[in-house]
Amino acid sequence: MTTVSEIKNDIKTKNFAPIYLLMGEEEFYIDNITNLFIQNVLTEEEKQFNLNILYGKDTSVDQIITVCKKYPLMSKFQIVLIREAQDLSRTFDNLLGYIKNPLKSTILIINYKHKTIDKRKAVYKELLKAGKIFESKKLYDNQVQNWISEKISSSGYSIERKSIILINEHLGNNLSKISNEIDKLLEIKNS
Repeated sequence: MTTVSEIKNDIKTKNFAPIYLLMGEEEFYIDNITNLFIQNVLTEEEKQFNLNILYGKDTSVDQIITVCKKYPLMSKFQIVLIREAQDLSRTFDNLLGYIKNPLKSTILIINYKHKTIDKRKAVYKELLKAGKIFESKKLYDNQVQNWISEKISSSGYSIERKSIILINEHLGNNLSKISNEIDKLLEIKNS
């Protein structure tokens, strides 16, 4: 399994795996990593020709493979982003041929939210060999409180334990929702 910091390091050093499978229950990290790729791999001009966003329910595995096999235009890489890949679950195994022999100039990012791929399947085992897999698990309530504290302190502020508990009780353990609300609070504080 790959960690968020390993993927951030890949982006920073421009040393990419040909395939990144981002799967799991907690979509906050999946969205965060995906945005890091979109913001940092291609320039704005390169994105026009080399950023391909496909949706699982609107596409087929054959279409995905066709896009992945194209070469980038005026860029070293192209990004093929599959959002909602869990909607391809019935035909997902058909990606196996491409996974065994991926194009080095294509960075395939697969967002497989709210589920995980069966780790016993051949497609999963090949993904482990050919690319990197990040599993995003839901945090427990006690972990969410530490996460809130770290998020606020990394922004240069401090917060009392009572306030952290209140935020957690009010917003639950949905990290995307908590992050948005903390960002709003910090924006108010900075204005």
